[in-house]
Amino acid sequence: MNTKTIELTKGWRFHLGDCEGAWYKGYDDSSWREVMVPHDWSVEAPFSTRYSSGTGYLQGGTGWYRIRFLLPEECRGKRVRLIFDGVYKNSQVFCNSYYLGKRPNGYVSFSYDISDFVTFGETENEISVKVVHEDLADSRWFTGSGITRKVMLLVEEPVHPAEYGCTFRTEEILDGGEKACGGEACRGEKSSEGEKARVPENLCARICVIQEAVNDGNEDAELDIRTLLLSDDGQTAAVLCGRLPLAPGETKKLALEGEVYAPRLWSPENPYLYRMQTWYRVNGGDEYLVYEEKAGIRTIAFRPEEGFFLNGLNWKIKGVCVHHDGGCLGAAMRPEVWQRRLRSLKECGCNAIRCSHNPHMPELYALCDAMGFLVMDEAFDEWENPKNKWSVGHNVYPPKHQGYYEDFPEWHEKDLRAMVRRDRNHPSVILWSIGNEIDYPNDPYCHPMFETMTGNNDANKPAAERQYNADKPNMARIAVLAGRLAAIVREEDDSRPVTLAAAFPELSAELGFFDALSVVGYNYKEHLYEKDHKRFPDKTFLGSENGHSDEAWKAVTENPYICGQFLWTGIDYLGEAHGWPIHGSSAGLLTTAGFPKPEYEKRKALWKEDSAEGEPGAENDEDRCGDGVETTAETAHAAGMSVTLWKERDSLTGLAWEESSVRPGYLYQFLVRQTDEAGNGIFSDDREIKVQVLGDGQLAGIDNGNLADVTPFSSDSRKTYRGELAAYVRRTGMGDIRVRIQLSGAGTAAGEAGSSVELLLEGRSGKD
Repeated sequence: MNTKTIELTKGWRFHLGDCEGAWYKGYDDSSWREVMVPHDWSVEAPFSTRYSSGTGYLQGGTGWYRIRFLLPEECRGKRVRLIFDGVYKNSQVFCNSYYLGKRPNGYVSFSYDISDFVTFGETENEISVKVVHEDLADSRWFTGSGITRKVMLLVEEPVHPAEYGCTFRTEEILDGGEKACGGEACRGEKSSEGEKARVPENLCARICVIQEAVNDGNEDAELDIRTLLLSDDGQTAAVLCGRLPLAPGETKKLALEGEVYAPRLWSPENPYLYRMQTWYRVNGGDEYLVYEEKAGIRTIAFRPEEGFFLNGLNWKIKGVCVHHDGGCLGAAMRPEVWQRRLRSLKECGCNAIRCSHNPHMPELYALCDAMGFLVMDEAFDEWENPKNKWSVGHNVYPPKHQGYYEDFPEWHEKDLRAMVRRDRNHPSVILWSIGNEIDYPNDPYCHPMFETMTGNNDANKPAAERQYNADKPNMARIAVLAGRLAAIVREEDDSRPVTLAAAFPELSAELGFFDALSVVGYNYKEHLYEKDHKRFPDKTFLGSENGHSDEAWKAVTENPYICGQFLWTGIDYLGEAHGWPIHGSSAGLLTTAGFPKPEYEKRKALWKEDSAEGEPGAENDEDRCGDGVETTAETAHAAGMSVTLWKERDSLTGLAWEESSVRPGYLYQFLVRQTDEAGNGIFSDDREIKVQVLGDGQLAGIDNGNLADVTPFSSDSRKTYRGELAAYVRRTGMGDIRVRIQLSGAGTAAGEAGSSVELLLEGRSGKD
């Protein structure tokens, strides 16, 4: 049987509060509320100063989820794995009353083999998940609470790949038998048409696919493995074959090597992806498909004197940092929402994303592959000691000290390996970051070399907190930890550099903090670039977190050894709030609703002014958006407003919007704008918008991007902000959905009674 996946999206029941017996298969949950996963209960409650400003004044608590499902008889004798993309946090999972385990980390993906506990045929299976998020000051930004990412079942034959056990690598790219890209960068050629940089046409890519196979059966297995690389038109670009003997209970690795002639190379301007399939045949039996994923052929190189090279061409990284929340959606994000956000960032000239400061949902990386973004993947915001967590306003003392540090000693290796193994096949991922601002001064590390240390956001820090204190942890410790974490990363993937985001290199650089790194990231330390480039001639430098000033960008363009920058941030986010009623950070180019802010056009002009022909941001008629997808929209008008339904082909599946949007869980995005009689936008007169949803849908949230508006996200109405807001409607079934969006009256052109727009979202009844 081919490996199959079953998404567990619908049918979950949820209860906020502890239920001691909810682990039991026969537990009566009929009174619980039905929800769809992903789900975040934090954004369902009102904002309140009872909760932490750091996490956006939103609630946590303890919650339970339960779901029932059937497995067909054809699955009997197979291996069944239950996969969670992320549960925030302290999850405990049960299957048919059997306890499977726990995971404190709320951001990493994890799974359990439930083969020994499931039933088949007409007997139902039950999964119970307890989630504990009582320590609300556990983060410096909004985290969310619940099963915040998708859940799947993976059904496999007894002989199958290990989890994330098919690894694709581009070893090098050859030109006529000689190295063209890779360790020694080739600058390629210039075409006479438009002087667009390209690599020669007679290239050959040497690739390797490492197969890690498991025999969970009871007999010896002679395993034949066949991996195909298919182009987007279905043509075979490469076939890699090998044989591996496996005894019962044994796990082995096999490296399959091959070549791809005239490869189409992946880059942000042309994010070409091949389809990789792996087939197994055991003891001469029938062949079955065990794995399928997208793969991109590309090489990367970081050079201390010249910066970053992709496929032999020198690139400047024009990146933004992003957090994981979606404003009113909380942590329960969907790929279609990320796709609209990324499209706007792409149009601004952005070509890179930093996943601050933890692993993000898997679909974000796949979208970066498909849409053409470079990615810095980041594991941790703190290691074995706590950072200050502000609970009554940013830098308002005293802080609290909850957080991941409590679990770091026991779980850091498992969590770090989980991130690298899951994400190492993405061509978009070019850097592994092991930490963010671990060396923040006196938070909590210090050192006798500095009697006083002040960080980026210490304006209100008491003088005593800035002083050296021998009883605090010594900063020399973090160099030891950096070495351990870098070694773990390289054991799982040595094809990408290890980096981190340094906050106080004035001290940490003196203590060996950079010794284990290939690339060094600096946060807001542009003034140290020249000096430290000379001090560390074997290190490559980049701006891992930067302000929005022209000077910060000039530090990149005027110094070839600086790879690029990551703005803080690309999108506003919840949490890290400066004080009530502000419940988020306004550092982004886009609001939480996904609308461009005034600075967006300035940044667009700045980045595109410094774009070479053929780079993202250059005005190329051939392909402005990287993946060549054009956004379409359906706009309806009523007196005083326009309503645009965002539509775009699914960049992950390639399905047309009409096909992808009828799947349960899909979020329709309605962009509402106030208008005058001529249809022009009104940005000064904000009025109430009410949204009503009938049929197979539900209102998922309304977001105006105003971080001072504490209207509950669960409300069915909200005022516009600067004349705009976004409304999200979730599809719950396959039938039609009717959406009514009403603008309140205010004695304007709309009339006292207001006006409304009604839209029909057609479904596919009977095909669920």
